[in-house]
Amino acid sequence: MDRFSFGPRDNSIIQIAYSVADIEEDMRRYTELLHVGPWFLVGPFVPPKGVYRGAPTKMRVSLAFAYTGELMIELIEQHDREPSVFQEMLKARGAHGFHHWAIGARDFEKTAALYRARGYQEAFSDTAPAPLSCRVIYFDTGRDLPGLLEVIEINTATEEVYRGMYQAAREWNGKDHIVHRS
Repeated sequence: MDRFSFGPRDNSIIQIAYSVADIEEDMRRYTELLHVGPWFLVGPFVPPKGVYRGAPTKMRVSLAFAYTGELMIELIEQHDREPSVFQEMLKARGAHGFHHWAIGARDFEKTAALYRARGYQEAFSDTAPAPLSCRVIYFDTGRDLPGLLEVIEINTATEEVYRGMYQAAREWNGKDHIVHRS
């Protein structure tokens, strides 16, 4: 089986993501209560090529990433009320919480085509800037799953970044909960 250098297999769940009201507070909370860390914080930013339900989006978000074992945890805070997959779920649920699973795919086009063929609509897509330099698509899997499903393109640059985060978690002292801000 083809495994990524950060642990999971190609086309398997590499991430579980949660929307949060206060990313700084929640990074601390996840560290203190669940021993997850260190966190890599990105943002706030506007997704550079973000498309929400077929239209460009101007939402501002911050993202925090940390590993627990081979699983990446992502926290997402949207800083405005622009239409988005995050606002959608918040309105439907009435509270923050679980948002999506993410599948890592070396053959992004093939994996995305598989979910399209199953009838899942694209809810959001973007191309992450360097250093990740990867494409992402969130599929609306609500008819079958209690959340969205993100497909993340795993290319050389993305794998290197994720491997660095994974290694940081393996070497983490358990104290400093944020090690990087961009």
